[in-house]
Amino acid sequence: MLDARCYAKLGLSSIYDKVLAGRRLSYDDGLSLFACPDSTALGALAMHVRARLHKDAVFYVVNRQINYSNICVNDCVFCAFRRSGEDEPGAFVLSKEDILSRLRAVDQSPLHLDEMHFVGGCHPSLSLTWFEDVFRTVRAYNPNIPIKAFTPVEIAHLANLEGISTLETLKRLKAVGLVMMPGGGAEIFDDTLRKKICPRKADAAAWLRISAEAHSLGIKTNCTMLFGHLETFAQRVDHLCRLREQQDQSGGFTCFIPLPFLTKNSALVLPEDKAGPQRGLDQLRTVAVARMMLDNIPHIKAYWIMMGAKTAQTALWYGADDLDGTIVEERIGHMAGAESSQGLTIGELEAMIRCSGFRPVRRNAVFENLAPGLSEADHAF
Repeated sequence: MLDARCYAKLGLSSIYDKVLAGRRLSYDDGLSLFACPDSTALGALAMHVRARLHKDAVFYVVNRQINYSNICVNDCVFCAFRRSGEDEPGAFVLSKEDILSRLRAVDQSPLHLDEMHFVGGCHPSLSLTWFEDVFRTVRAYNPNIPIKAFTPVEIAHLANLEGISTLETLKRLKAVGLVMMPGGGAEIFDDTLRKKICPRKADAAAWLRISAEAHSLGIKTNCTMLFGHLETFAQRVDHLCRLREQQDQSGGFTCFIPLPFLTKNSALVLPEDKAGPQRGLDQLRTVAVARMMLDNIPHIKAYWIMMGAKTAQTALWYGADDLDGTIVEERIGHMAGAESSQGLTIGELEAMIRCSGFRPVRRNAVFENLAPGLSEADHAF
């Protein structure tokens, strides 16, 4: 039972009342939440919202992430994944056969994929036509695998290469199997900060517009926020409010993913007060504030790749209800210094969820619950 006196002492009485009544929090409320020193009090409030929406369920997906290339025309200061050209050490571009071989390897295991997650850098010469051919090939190989691919930033880049609108780009990709977009590239919407950390990337207005275009076509998307770098709490709250406003208009955001900035291998050097062991508490606080602020986005993800398994488990008690999935192979976060595993089995994911006190629910790419009763082979993978 939440204690009103506790929140009164913290100066959060009005927020407490709003959360219990299911009313929308304001921008100023968001600032007050980030200023609160008691992260456990925030977690308890966020847990109230999370339980109202999802009871004891925690969702996961059986997916295979494929990062097709790290060669990118954008030169984001924070990015450890990006390479400028094929001759640079660590650069890679997957061929169509490379992509199919990764899918075949999964099929040779007991794993049955419910999502192919396809994302990478904005390659200077990989055209929309090339990706259309890849998707047709994937669907010919496995017509039942849902394709989740491309951030709004990648869509803007492909449209520019093709000389067509982003809406037409999305229509063409939908025709070859695109059903979901992962929602990366949002970083922080504040234009002044974007000029410092990602000046070549599509701006906030373009990111939101492209997301809305996808929603208009029935393509669901996720949305993200990269935090824990040079941004202020005010810029975080502004970012959350803009996502909420866009959701009011277009309604297609399925899940919000707070992405903690990973400092290793990045050219972006943090000021001393931003580094250190307090980053774990900041991650939990950010999950909690997001759950309370984003009243119209159904799911909050604790992305175990970026957070690490232990913090992701704890985040389930701070408002998160999704852990992403099996993943199998991930390069973006790991090239930035993530120390988590490359992938998890179904059994490991379900054990993480149960040991945290929740009930695992398997979903697909667009967050539809799948029928219970997995085979022993599925559980064993």
